[in-house]
Amino acid sequence: MISKFQNIILFSIVFSLAIACKNTEEKETTIKPKAQVEIAGISYGTVKDSLTFFGSTFYRRHNELVASSNGYIKSVRTALGQFVLKGEVLYVLETKEQHALSGQTLMDDSLTNKMSEIKIVTPVNGIVSTFDKQQAGEYVMEGTQLCSISETTDFAFQINIPYEYASLVKTGTPCTIVLPDNSKHNAIFTVRLTNMNVQAQTQVWLAVSNDRLSLPENLIVKVLIPLNSPLKVQIIPRTCLLANEMMTEFWVMKLINDSTAVKTIVKTGKRDTSLVEILSPVFNVDDKLISKGNYGLPDTVNFILNH
Repeated sequence: MISKFQNIILFSIVFSLAIACKNTEEKETTIKPKAQVEIAGISYGTVKDSLTFFGSTFYRRHNELVASSNGYIKSVRTALGQFVLKGEVLYVLETKEQHALSGQTLMDDSLTNKMSEIKIVTPVNGIVSTFDKQQAGEYVMEGTQLCSISETTDFAFQINIPYEYASLVKTGTPCTIVLPDNSKHNAIFTVRLTNMNVQAQTQVWLAVSNDRLSLPENLIVKVLIPLNSPLKVQIIPRTCLLANEMMTEFWVMKLINDSTAVKTIVKTGKRDTSLVEILSPVFNVDDKLISKGNYGLPDTVNFILNH
């Protein structure tokens, strides 16, 4: 039989263990860490959005410079890709007689005057796009093409627009041209061509920019066409938005008091690199969302603010 003294000892041990467990639970509850977060508010504004297409540089008018008579090329004063001005001399030709006498030291002045040089000038401002004859001393026949000048005043961008987006583009529609060096240039659509790519089902539009650009032909460019957006929509910082792995569900962590936030499912609209349009639910302007430290939080979380 267990004596009264043994009962007292057993009771004391059980009581001590119970107190120790309670103290341990209280201690664990006390030191449980809270999420450290930053918050952001709801605002109203616009989210810029655009469609991206591709195009290429295009010179609509090319001027061919040809030899005006038979003769030898005496000098070449241009180069491929060079910008030339209207009236600038690009080639100097000499006749057979001049070429034959050019090595003689004694010449009749009257004969020399009759055999004046033949100068070939450019009729327009532009860029030398083909350089057919570049060697001095070469003999050319009358009508031989010497080079061609792409007229810079008739420079355009040739843009392929899928037919499904035909309603978005009209004469005068603005767009932004993005060159391979990431420089951007404002432009407007001017002319729709009648030809269409059968396989891609794209229609060709021409766009022009007021910027003076000296670009090679057939350079691939990106074309951004802005989409209309409501004047006022709910927008939040993109850092507030969370999503599942399949990007089929989106939510934010909305504050319900000074130290607690809950998961709130949202439906998103347009977005850019920093802002997201929220279609639903409708938030109050005073509502706050966790913007940093929100990744991986449970549906309900206690937090402390980073300062």
